[in-house]
Amino acid sequence: MSTVFITHPDYLKHKAGPGHPERPERLQAIATAIDQSPLGDALERIVPDPVDEEQLAAVHRREYIHQVRDLAAHSGGALDPDTVVSPVSFEVALLSAGGAVAATRAVMEGRAHTAFAAVRPPGHHALPDRGMGFCLFNNAAVAAADARQRFGLSRLCVLDWDVHHGNGTQAIFYRDGGVLYISLHQEFWYPGTGAIEETGEGDGTGFTINMPLPAGTGDEGYRLAFEEVVIPVLRASAPQLLIISAGYDAHAGDPLGGMLLSAAGFGTLAQMVLDARPDRSKVAAVLEGGYKLTHLSNSVLATLVAFTGRSVPVVERSSGGPETPYSVLRSRIRQVRSVVRNYWNI
Repeated sequence: MSTVFITHPDYLKHKAGPGHPERPERLQAIATAIDQSPLGDALERIVPDPVDEEQLAAVHRREYIHQVRDLAAHSGGALDPDTVVSPVSFEVALLSAGGAVAATRAVMEGRAHTAFAAVRPPGHHALPDRGMGFCLFNNAAVAAADARQRFGLSRLCVLDWDVHHGNGTQAIFYRDGGVLYISLHQEFWYPGTGAIEETGEGDGTGFTINMPLPAGTGDEGYRLAFEEVVIPVLRASAPQLLIISAGYDAHAGDPLGGMLLSAAGFGTLAQMVLDARPDRSKVAAVLEGGYKLTHLSNSVLATLVAFTGRSVPVVERSSGGPETPYSVLRSRIRQVRSVVRNYWNI
């Protein structure tokens, strides 16, 4: 299968400050891991262009766009204690959203079956009128809006497996029946949204699916959630384009989460998604979280192994504690299914 890999050297210029977990080394670790693996020659590389204000304005209010632009122009500042705008951050954020757009355009135009955009700053916490959680603009949402306009799509899905709920993506599409948002995230965790009962409003009723999973959920728990809910919904909804908000902070070794996924587990999730696609194509992943460099790079490699179909051993250096009991996970997944069945035939 053909896969494109999108990144840009200027992504390293966004600086959130000393000791901040969302740091340039994240992308450097990914690049090094790819270059040292047999995957390097299996990926077509794309250097993206920045989006413009009109593309951002499809999901963000212009007042907020101008706020970020002006803050950067005046030596930078903070949107909240965790979310920093440096003097170059506005331009880098335009490129970050551009990376997501390049990924979706590549798969929709038939240039590749799958795409992975290694971008920063991340995006899924960015609301229409506010940045938060390290995120300035919502890269996946901008790419979804661009794909709808450019290719006339009526059925899209954003699948978010970051350990944190993508409150920004949910808010942007909560009343929109054209974009299905599915999130698996750690319950009672930042930012505190993503309850099972949050299912959308108006035309978007039933098009938001939240799966808050207990801390300690690992490979088997995620696999069960995919088998019981995610994959049946993907088959029932048949999206014309699938965008993955690919956060890797649900890894067992990540400092910002309490989940127990392994790198191989992330590869399994990516493989399950591809197997659910009729033609195993039109899947674009956009990097979100993941803050332990070795675990992040291994997990991205595992995802790319699934995307490319190459047989490449993925080194896994971490081991988590005991998983949440099966009975607890099974009960939670049944709760989700009972809600989802009100809207989807699964």
